[in-house]
Amino acid sequence: MSAEGGVLPRRVRVGYGLGSLCTGTFATVPGLILLYYLTDVMAVSPAVAGAAVFLPKAWDVLVNPVVGALSDRSRLRGGPRRPFLLIGACTLPPLFALIFAAPPLRGAAAAAYVAVLFLLAATAYAVFQVPYVTMPAEMTEDAAERGRVLGWRVGFLGVAILLSGALAPAIAHADGDSPASYRTMGAAVAVLLAVGMFGAWFTTRWAPAVARSTAEPSLRAQLAAARDHRPFLHLVGMWTLQALAVGVMLAGVQYFATYTLGSPTAVTPLFACLIGPLVLVMPLWNRLARRLGTKGAQWCASLLFTAGALLLALTPAVGAGVAYPAVAVIGVAYAGLQLLPLAMLADTLAADIVRTGRRRAATFTGLWTAAETLAFALGAGVFAAVLAVTGFRASDAGDRVVQPDSALTGITAGMSLLPALLAAASLALLHRYRLQEETDRAR
Repeated sequence: MSAEGGVLPRRVRVGYGLGSLCTGTFATVPGLILLYYLTDVMAVSPAVAGAAVFLPKAWDVLVNPVVGALSDRSRLRGGPRRPFLLIGACTLPPLFALIFAAPPLRGAAAAAYVAVLFLLAATAYAVFQVPYVTMPAEMTEDAAERGRVLGWRVGFLGVAILLSGALAPAIAHADGDSPASYRTMGAAVAVLLAVGMFGAWFTTRWAPAVARSTAEPSLRAQLAAARDHRPFLHLVGMWTLQALAVGVMLAGVQYFATYTLGSPTAVTPLFACLIGPLVLVMPLWNRLARRLGTKGAQWCASLLFTAGALLLALTPAVGAGVAYPAVAVIGVAYAGLQLLPLAMLADTLAADIVRTGRRRAATFTGLWTAAETLAFALGAGVFAAVLAVTGFRASDAGDRVVQPDSALTGITAGMSLLPALLAAASLALLHRYRLQEETDRAR
């Protein structure tokens, strides 16, 4: 089947975008809630909780390339990618609900339960995500049409992040941070995951298959391909640092609300300030990218994110009045950070075809998603390390403890100064990203 002129049916563009209800939700909710759930509800020490959150997601670095290779070689009915979407849709939602349905455990036992379920959920997510990210490059060869597909994907991504990021904490805190409220939250988020995953699987049945990309046969070969493509290497390095900055901030926002602003429920307006601008300002970032080029717009988004994070560090001295505007500034920047790297990745994949004559979208998207997943997972681990070093004390929902001043300082610094430092470091790699020069040399 082919799409005339490269134009896809509207139901395919919209339906494909529905999959971002899964990717946005699964990237957001565990990073936002899981560490806090372990340290402040299940009485797990910060160091153990950090390991329980980080290690299952780090597993994705190994499993993502494997899933990419398996889907490349797949001869299943329904095409090489869609059967994997269905497998992920059948397994991830129930596994996610079970993460927050732990028996009455505390401490290390609770951490072990969560870690095992989270590892299984992360594997199910990889089965869905890797083929899903690969599909636009195989549905159309028209760059403008790919941009429209990505537009729907990013639009639904914003909806997913805003909806899940506001809904999950509100449900979790509805009954005083009790285990029962977290079980309800897990079930509600599982429904949202299922809607996005089954929706994407069903509607992409009408997607044309105009191209077929293949991944390198091993992780070593995939890493070698990345080293050979310097623009991709610089781009994925930049995005890894920025995703790590976002991951650290997501892990810290609940602690920041509870201990810096003095109210666990403050996480909902904070998150609304962070994600609310996402859909609203996305067209402005698109317009800026057309005027300055995608790389120029990415510079603006990165600098704005850094400035907002530095402004947030003033909260203990100035008060909550600066926190919400600072997070809103970060939210405007975050909209650009969600859109622009994906556009740069699509350009990089197209340039690789010109340079090598090979379609290696599966290789590079597999590595991209693995790096992104690792960065978000490491974000929670890094914030947990900050908590451990600064003397944060674990507790359960019925026995809240007073935190030392050093822990309160660590929460603010981890939420603001550390993400600002990571975003600033990413600019060195952005500066070295020179796609046009690479393409010109190939010609």
